[in-house]
Amino acid sequence: MPGAKTDATAPERADELIPGRDRADGVPAPAPGPHTAHTAHTGARTTLWDRAPLLLAAALAVAYAVVSICRYRRLESRSWDLGIFEQAVRAYAHLQTPVADLKGPGANILGDHFSPVTALLAPFYRVFPSPLTLLVAQALLVAVSVVPVTRAATRLLGRASGLGVGVAYGLSWGIQRAVDFDFHEICFAVPLIAFSLEALLRHRWRAALLWALPLVLVKEDLGATLAAIAVVVAIRCRRTDPKAMPYALGVAAFGAVATAVTLTLVIPAFNSVGGYDYWNKVGDAGGAAGVFDGFGIKLRTLLWLLLPTTGLLALRSPLLLIALPTLGWRFVSADDHYWGTDWHYSAVLMPVILLALADAAASARRSGRPWLRRYAERLPALAAVAALALTTSLPLAALTESATYEKSKQVTAVERMLERVPDGATVEANIGPLSRLTSRARVFWTGSARPVVPAYVALDVRDGWTKDPVGYANNLHPGARYVLEDVAYGYVLLRRD
Repeated sequence: MPGAKTDATAPERADELIPGRDRADGVPAPAPGPHTAHTAHTGARTTLWDRAPLLLAAALAVAYAVVSICRYRRLESRSWDLGIFEQAVRAYAHLQTPVADLKGPGANILGDHFSPVTALLAPFYRVFPSPLTLLVAQALLVAVSVVPVTRAATRLLGRASGLGVGVAYGLSWGIQRAVDFDFHEICFAVPLIAFSLEALLRHRWRAALLWALPLVLVKEDLGATLAAIAVVVAIRCRRTDPKAMPYALGVAAFGAVATAVTLTLVIPAFNSVGGYDYWNKVGDAGGAAGVFDGFGIKLRTLLWLLLPTTGLLALRSPLLLIALPTLGWRFVSADDHYWGTDWHYSAVLMPVILLALADAAASARRSGRPWLRRYAERLPALAAVAALALTTSLPLAALTESATYEKSKQVTAVERMLERVPDGATVEANIGPLSRLTSRARVFWTGSARPVVPAYVALDVRDGWTKDPVGYANNLHPGARYVLEDVAYGYVLLRRD
């Protein structure tokens, strides 16, 4: 765009400046739009448009963080993952082996999932030793990914449509579900994938591969996603830059090998039993034979991924191939938690799907079918409207409710009760209280092996799963005797006598 395009969005070839000209690889050039029109205005209006990706990301970062922090303040943790990751990051922050006792006493987290990237949070955690550090970091990392998605879509479709894609992405159900989840390492993968695909769509092949390479340090399955990105790079560069193909194919092979080596050698080396604990989620009950189990749920997930976010237009883009590894391992698994739209499992798919929409829309605008051109012109705005409409039933809707920001007297009483646990003490807990203790105590999970007899047991018994917490604690550790230390609104603290 003359006079307003920054270095980050400048085209690499002159033919990309000319609306309507097909690029050398046969991919249609972006249709004329607001970004191609000559303008002499360089004042506040142009500056605001240029900053739109950053402003949108900043607004969403605040929204994501508020939702996460307020849920934590209300004592509404949804799983034990926040506690597990805090234990690992806490160990990294003190230059220790990343032990997560919640996975088992002395369990090395690298023997569960291979996610050394979480060590990057250690310096921040050392300064701010709180689970909130992880939640804020997650909000910021996810929000950063909005910038490359919006920027890439703007470059392909124009300012208004590009911003529409950015809004549809930032408010997408997959992103909101991930932010509403306590914490997970995939928050590092989301921006890496987004920046990689932005570079890919700009034909910056080397940058696309370099942005994707760290995925192997985020989680063991993402090496396959790296391979898929490299394959799409190879498809896109084969005619315009054949010299880049060997690098792309090499990275694809590296991603596949990295996944295999991590699953069969690296994780077992850190695992206490010398294996990978999640193989049992496939095998007899899953695998290829089980792909049709829960077919209705899986089909519904596919429709949620493609229909409200892209109106099915993303099916026209080869970028959608990058989603196949993640969908593959989820759908062959025997664990039905992976099949649906809950939790955080779809977050890594969102930058792929929304940028596939932008890529497909740019191509469809050059179609010889008038209906397809009109559909492609309107779809980014429709996707943004759909995302806004769906948000009324998604986590960010809580921002409009006063109860979101309130901390009840019940929560205050529970926190006061848990403060009776001394710093550094050993505690066995279930989901409710554990994330309030992992920053200052050694916390174990009530369902894991018990070679350690803890000094305290903290339980959330609000749903009445046990009527005798003292007896339950004594049965957990035969020979030990626990007495009631305190109770508060369905939470119980027991002390070893």
